[in-house]
Amino acid sequence: MGAYILRRLLLIIPTLLGIMIVNFTLTQFVPGGPIEQVLAEINGEGDVFASINGGGGDAAAAVEIQGGTSTSEYIGARGLPPEFIKELEVQFGLDKPPLEQFLHMMWNYVRFDFGESYFKSEGVLDLVWDRLPVSISLGLWATLISYLISIPLGIRKAVKDGSKFDTWTSAIIIVAYAIPSFLFAIMLVVVFAGGSYWQIFPLRGLTSANFDELSLWGKVVDYAWHITLPVLAMLISSFATLTLLTKNSFLDEIRKQYVVTARAKGLSEHRVMYGHVFRNAMLIVISGFPSLFLGVFFSGSLIIETIFSLDGIGRLGFEAVLRRDYPVIFGTMFFFGLIGLIIGILSDLMYIFVDPRIDFEKRDS
Repeated sequence: MGAYILRRLLLIIPTLLGIMIVNFTLTQFVPGGPIEQVLAEINGEGDVFASINGGGGDAAAAVEIQGGTSTSEYIGARGLPPEFIKELEVQFGLDKPPLEQFLHMMWNYVRFDFGESYFKSEGVLDLVWDRLPVSISLGLWATLISYLISIPLGIRKAVKDGSKFDTWTSAIIIVAYAIPSFLFAIMLVVVFAGGSYWQIFPLRGLTSANFDELSLWGKVVDYAWHITLPVLAMLISSFATLTLLTKNSFLDEIRKQYVVTARAKGLSEHRVMYGHVFRNAMLIVISGFPSLFLGVFFSGSLIIETIFSLDGIGRLGFEAVLRRDYPVIFGTMFFFGLIGLIIGILSDLMYIFVDPRIDFEKRDS
């Protein structure tokens, strides 16, 4: 097993390289860029320089600070001096050919140097590190609660297949699956976060302003209070999918011959379900863990973090795409790819934990 894990770990390197090549190539064909974002701010069409200067100063002052060019050189329709634009290209590293830019970026990544954001005056690693706990917290809680609810419910539906319980729970699941997560999140805000009805839960952040002053139990309660609505919004679709997957997987196993034989030997229904069926039926459920977690972690967190004003990595990547903040775009893509590949390895280890008969080394040989 050790040799298999080592091969999977080594495979991360070319896979990440391929991910970065594809995304870097795509950015070369996307219209606009960081220079255009700067020009748009100077023309009064954005707020880029507010971020560059820490939220203060006008565009003309930012031109003087960033480019070293006198504000008197820029007069409306005459445009910016070419020298200033050249200085910006050098500052952003866009004065080199694309291949050289990519090789330089990957060489820095090998040394764990992810560069600095064009518009936030912070290192990419610091930005990602500050926001990663928010996204991981949302993703892990949503995935964990989804499994804790969906697996027992799916098993119950398989055992009671065709009953009234199965019918009305299926109706609820279909409705839940049909509701987009962002629409459900907005509904939660309107109803429970002071939108139009009750203000039971907070709308912003994962902790209160006085979080550090609270006791340990107070911090737990405060954190749970803040995270309830975002996690509920992220649960809606994953819960429905996982429940139906679990039910269908157990139904397939229940109808097999070894289950009939076990029942004929006089084994109890509990022993048949959890001593024989569970181990085989859970394999397909476990195989969907990486895609479920990544779906919640990335696409789910992007929408939910925006609606609930949470500073997570999904929102960070989305804002970076809008601003063409290339170091942040590639940095977040690198971390998402790395997390996804590591989760894939953990998924294989979970296979072995559920069913020790599986041997990936013999399969590869």
